[in-house]
Amino acid sequence: MILYDHHPQFITITNLNWLPVLQNDHHKEIVLEAIARRVALQQVTVYGFVIMPNHLHIIWQLHDGINRADFQRDFLKFTVRSILYFMQMNDDPLLTSLQVKAADRQYQVWERNSLSIDLYSEAVFVQKLNYIHNNPIQPKWNLAQWPADYPWSSAGYYETGSSPFSFVTHYRS
Repeated sequence: MILYDHHPQFITITNLNWLPVLQNDHHKEIVLEAIARRVALQQVTVYGFVIMPNHLHIIWQLHDGINRADFQRDFLKFTVRSILYFMQMNDDPLLTSLQVKAADRQYQVWERNSLSIDLYSEAVFVQKLNYIHNNPIQPKWNLAQWPADYPWSSAGYYETGSSPFSFVTHYRS
């Protein structure tokens, strides 16, 4: 792991009311684009992720000088705008389920207060990384037979050393 002022973090971001917003592959691509952009801007290092139908998990480490609250707000705002735009353009029936009665918005994609846990030890880090990679094969989901078979995860990278996701950094690098 790279040494920064911030510890690596395990973050869980959930769709409003656990709705399957991320079941749509285009919405997953929007999330991946947002992650890749932040990595390209050298704001964050991403060590692992999985995008599930109604939530995502990421292990990332913010770089020095990056404010966590601002970073997460901007990341979520970009994904919300893009996902909602795509849903509106395609008359997605799930869009009505995202309507909220709020003074500052008509729709809400993400639950407020994402879970974020600092990872202080390698043992906890590895435990969370394994949790992320095994999420799709859990009986509740049954999205793949093996972690590396699930295409919306960094599990394949950790198993084979290659990945379509150039933004993922091995935690032992």
